[in-house]
Amino acid sequence: SGCLPEVSYPDAPIIEFLSFIEHEDGAATLSLHFTDGDGNLGLDQTDIQPPFCSTCEHHFNLKCEYDELRDGFWTHIELNPIEGQVPFYYRVPRIEPSGENPAINGIIDIAMNTWNLQSNYDTLRFRITLEDRALNLSQPDTSRIILK
Repeated sequence: SGCLPEVSYPDAPIIEFLSFIEHEDGAATLSLHFTDGDGNLGLDQTDIQPPFCSTCEHHFNLKCEYDELRDGFWTHIELNPIEGQVPFYYRVPRIEPSGENPAINGIIDIAMNTWNLQSNYDTLRFRITLEDRALNLSQPDTSRIILK
């Protein structure tokens, strides 16, 4: 018998886009692989004090920015909740590492029930970032190109 080598990742989260699956009901699931070296990923419902309060910039720890291909150029579309457009921002639940090594990795599946916005353009993508409780931000990753 032998021991496996201890896993080590950087403290800032690392994400990798895995898939975007459209469902028959119009919803979709976006899947990401993640790693976090110090195991401080995710937020509880009780994480509501600054900097995680509902009006704070860090309330959501996973953000999917919406881009459309317009006339050959990727254009970021700023979504306006006042106009009924809900940004694709999520709170990934707290993930507690097991054992002595705090490093964690896994897959995050995001249920995107209203991803298909009304638009004259048919090609889109999501730029995704993940933030840990120390406010370390992952490098962005981009979904595959999605045709509506």
